Parts: sequence; C-alpha cells; structure tokens
Amino acid sequence: MQKKFELTSGFVTFLGKKLFRIKALIEFSNVESGELGGYVEREDNVDQSGNAWVSGNARVSGDAWVYGDARVSGNAQVYGNTQVYGDAWVSGNARVSGDAWVYGDARVSGNARVSGDAWVYGDAWVSGNARVYGNAQVYGNAQVSGDAWVKKPTHLFQLGVIGSRNGFTTFFRVKTNQIHVVCGCFLGSIDDFEEAVSKTHDGTKHEKTYKLAIELAKEQIDLSEVINENEESEESE
Repeated sequence: MQKKFELTSGFVTFLGKKLFRIKALIEFSNVESGELGGYVEREDNVDQSGNAWVSGNARVSGDAWVYGDARVSGNAQVYGNTQVYGDAWVSGNARVSGDAWVYGDARVSGNARVSGDAWVYGDAWVSGNARVYGNAQVYGNAQVSGDAWVKKPTHLFQLGVIGSRNGFTTFFRVKTNQIHVVCGCFLGSIDDFEEAVSKTHDGTKHEKTYKLAIELAKEQIDLSEVINENEESEESE
C-alpha cells in the first residue's frame, strides 16, 4: 500500500513526548501532495488508508488512532487510547483523551473536552466549554454546549422531532448542577426555555409538547451528584 503521508523532521514537545509534523505524499480528499499537516507521535496515529488527516497545529499522540475519513484540525488535541473515525471532526481547541471514542458524523469543537470512557457519535455536536466524560454517551442529533458537564447517561436527555421546527431538543446538566437546553438557536437554562416557550407558543400544541418535554427532562436528569471539577481533568490523563 502506498503511504499517503510521512513524518518530517519538524517537531513539537507535547506531554513530554516529541510529535512530528506530517507531510502528504499524495493527493487525497482536499489534501494536496506536499501539504504539511499537524503533529503526530507515530505514523500509526493516523491511518495511511482512507482520507483521515491531521491539520493545522493539531496534535495526536499516545495510542490514539485517527482513521476512516475523520479530521483533527485547528489546535485540537487527541491522545491517550482514543479513537476518532468515520466522518468525525475534532477541531478548534477541543481535546479528546482517555479511552474516549468520537465517530460517525460527530463534531467536537470549541473548548470542549471528551474523556474517560465517553462516546460521541451519530450526528451529535459537543461544543463550547462542554465536558463529556465518565461513561456518558452523546449521540443521535444531540447538541451539548455551553458549560455542559455530562458524566453519565442520566445527565442528558434529548427528544425529537418536536415543536414548530420539527427538530430535536437536548437537555443536559451543566457545571452549576442545573439543567440547560439547546433547541434551535436557544441555549440557556431550563427555566428561561420554559419562559421562552410560553411567550412564543402560547396556547398552541407546541407549547404543550415543549412543556411535557421540560417535565420529562426534570425527572430524567440526575442532579443529585455533587460536581467534582477535578474528575474530568483526572480522566484525561
């Protein structure tokens, strides 16, 4: 099999290890032959087949593996025993570590962190300052953003298709141990969401549907656990 990239002599030090800039040897996807990419510890961090690529200042190290048509770009960091594959994209200042998997058409961006044994897959988006860790799974059409702090399945609830948009609404635990909501362009607390629903959909079927979803989310999402901010960082090591 013809190699699609090689390691160059250019390197950075990351987590005490040398990571080498990669260089494309052939043209594939939207990568041109001779194009410089991001940094990897070893060639086997990125599959030599498929269209997987690491670009910009992104860094991939440890036993992390990027394959399929996945992309890691910007200043993103992927390390540990992680796998990023399918059409997944990790970008911005995002970090994927531990034993986490990101796959399908999932997107992890902004300052988001995915660690531990967490999975992000399907068409899910994790963005902003969100933390997804522990044994959490974010999937389907879920959108987790803002200051989300999702450690286990009962920290997330999504429902769809509902409402005037015939779309999906995602409820999740945040760092302040409250419930926040992403619904269309709305991102905020569950109380503010309920107020917005009353104003926008007063007296309609959509008001009733959204308010039922709100009550379900309040029952489903577990806020009993005290948040330890060190847990997520420990799982990323």
